[in-house]
Amino acid sequence: MQTKFTTEKITLDGKLDEATWQSVPVANDFVMFQPDNGKAIPHNKRTEVRVLFDNEAIYVGALMYDDEPNKILRELTKRDDFGASDFFGVFINGYNDGQQNFEFFVNAGDGQADCLATDNNGEDYSWDAVWDSKAVITDFGWVVEMRIPYAALRFSSESKQKWGVNFFREISRDRQKYSWNLIDNKIGTFTQQNGTVEGIENIKTPTRLFFLPYASFYTYANADQKTYCELKGGLDIKYGINDAFTLDAMLIPDFGQTKYDDRILNLSPFEQQFNENRAFFTEGTDLFSKGNLFYSRRIGGSPSSSPETKTNEEVIESPSTVDLYNATKISGRTKSGLGIGYLNAVTQKTYAVIKDTITQETRRVLVEPLTNYNVLVFDQRFHKNSSATLINTNVTREGSFRDGNVTGLVWDLNTAKNTYNLAGNFKYSYVNDIEDKKKGINSLLSFSKTSGKYRYYVESNLVTKDFDNNDLGINFETNYYSFYGNTSYRILNPTKRFNSFNTNVNAYTQFQKETGKLQSDQINWNVNTTSKKNHYVGFGLQYRPVETYNYYEPRSEGRYSIDPTRFGGWFSISTNYNKKFAFDFNPSFAYLNEPGRDSYGFYLSPRYRFSDHLAVNYEFNFFRQNNNKGYVDNSSNNDTLPPDMIIYANRDVINYTNTLNGKYSLNSKMNFNLSARYYWSYTENKNFYELENNGRLSSYDSYTENKNQNLITWNLDVSYNWWFAPGSQMTILYRSNAAKYDNLINKDFGNNYTSLLNNEDLSHVVSISVKYFIDYNRVKNIF
Repeated sequence: MQTKFTTEKITLDGKLDEATWQSVPVANDFVMFQPDNGKAIPHNKRTEVRVLFDNEAIYVGALMYDDEPNKILRELTKRDDFGASDFFGVFINGYNDGQQNFEFFVNAGDGQADCLATDNNGEDYSWDAVWDSKAVITDFGWVVEMRIPYAALRFSSESKQKWGVNFFREISRDRQKYSWNLIDNKIGTFTQQNGTVEGIENIKTPTRLFFLPYASFYTYANADQKTYCELKGGLDIKYGINDAFTLDAMLIPDFGQTKYDDRILNLSPFEQQFNENRAFFTEGTDLFSKGNLFYSRRIGGSPSSSPETKTNEEVIESPSTVDLYNATKISGRTKSGLGIGYLNAVTQKTYAVIKDTITQETRRVLVEPLTNYNVLVFDQRFHKNSSATLINTNVTREGSFRDGNVTGLVWDLNTAKNTYNLAGNFKYSYVNDIEDKKKGINSLLSFSKTSGKYRYYVESNLVTKDFDNNDLGINFETNYYSFYGNTSYRILNPTKRFNSFNTNVNAYTQFQKETGKLQSDQINWNVNTTSKKNHYVGFGLQYRPVETYNYYEPRSEGRYSIDPTRFGGWFSISTNYNKKFAFDFNPSFAYLNEPGRDSYGFYLSPRYRFSDHLAVNYEFNFFRQNNNKGYVDNSSNNDTLPPDMIIYANRDVINYTNTLNGKYSLNSKMNFNLSARYYWSYTENKNFYELENNGRLSSYDSYTENKNQNLITWNLDVSYNWWFAPGSQMTILYRSNAAKYDNLINKDFGNNYTSLLNNEDLSHVVSISVKYFIDYNRVKNIF
């Protein structure tokens, strides 16, 4: 398509009544992406798009015709949440290299969403740009006007630009998605099927310098009625070093309003992995995810060491997190396809406090020194669909503490027609733990067919015993080699019964590297379908045909327990969310080859949309394991046990999770949100076993300690969010949370809930935070 330069001021009012809109050609003739790929859009749903530009931004005007405008879904939602609403989107690739799209969406309720999209990582909605838009319902359909500043995009400095571009429309009540340039679903790629826009010339791009100062006020209150206040302030800076690269800096960070973690009773030998909720570490971090070496929750996470006590001493203060001084990142990509990412963060010294129970004297013990975290990435794209990446992560701690360094080479190679893929990586780790230095390797190679109705994927993985990337990454299993295979069939166009249908069979086998013993062996069959009325139905079966050797559960090097054969399955239904009432239901079960050992559970989530303003959904998750066998103790932790003894328990494990989410939107800029979670899980031991050297369990009646576990948590967030200007936000948050962990099990559900809310650990926080976006170009004349 063609565009042209405009000098006329464009008002974003959803009218397209400026004369300059009529001076550029129209992009139309949309075709269906899903479900009936390639089918032309009906004339009564036609879509017409025009593009203009000036020295500061591009402008997109779109007319979406609809012969039943009263049926257009237009739910009001918070940013990046489409809700039950029609939407229009524009995809822009300033380098036209088929590798990454900057995607901007406006829904019929006048809400915004934006993301970075790559074929490897999908759509990343944690990325937020600052841009303007307006959507208006009309008597012929609806209209969108968008103003996207050049600062929100990346492109070369050439005088003549040729951008990759596509336009996208969803008619939500019919679950039909259309694109201007055909996105052929026979090809396993999305970003490489753009059209182009020409005519953008001689852009005088403004300085990309933005400030985001913020101020926050907190009031804390605990159950003992102690109340105190805190005032925080800081600054985020975003600076365009050149047309390709951007510097982001976070000075004096404040994460007090980030979403709470969904803590669980973790009985596994591995740590619980948490989602990243801090915007700085989620926005535009696609480069840093290469090779799966970067787990950002390590930065500001728990201290790397624990305090050591002497006789008659106890720990009275043990910090669970480490505070940040600052964090910066530089990222971008040149015209030649070279992406460079650099991330650095520095955390503060952190101390625990120990008290002498006789003298009452206290002393501080350093549990985390001044620490520097660093990630460096070079990612070269070529042939519009392939890449090779070099990534390094490094953690350096001051003094006699552990340091870690990991380097990885990652490749992703596709044939010219995107029909086959060869991918893999080679990662090397070096850990200096003062008294123990270790080196390890993690390597993977895969080959797959990525197009057509029939597809397949095969993979092999090797991880040595001493591979360790846990200083700035997360890794659970080592010392193994494995094989994985997957074959699948899908329909590419609807049939009489299905809008979509996919079935696959996959198998995974893992061997302990040193002994060759089988650690995992699983075969799965899955079916996923969408009906003509856009209801999802799926089911699957899982089978472990032989006993396997578990080297992780005993928590002792060289020891293993034997897991029995297993058969299980699941079923899932999700009704059409565009209806006012919808629900999800997902039961599952499993039987193991031991007397009375099984598991079952279900997930149920009804949701109701009262109006375009108000919606609520409730989630209930129940899961029970009967006669589960697992680790509870060993002689290293309990000197009453004979040497080298490991104790397992025969136990029942029960989990309940209740979650309530609701929102009330005054308009697309003002939202009230509710999020509440009540979690209860307990494990009840019935009898104990000794783990023998051959991996079998034998009864051990002499063990009498109470190793039951009971965890109850409560979290409540009620917030008001107001986007009072582009990029500027005020948030008022009330938060209540509590947690109770002990070895006593009370199976009275109501009593547990009451005792938790009366718990001395119940806390309340009220906070107000204001962030204001300042564009240097708009304020420079003031100074």
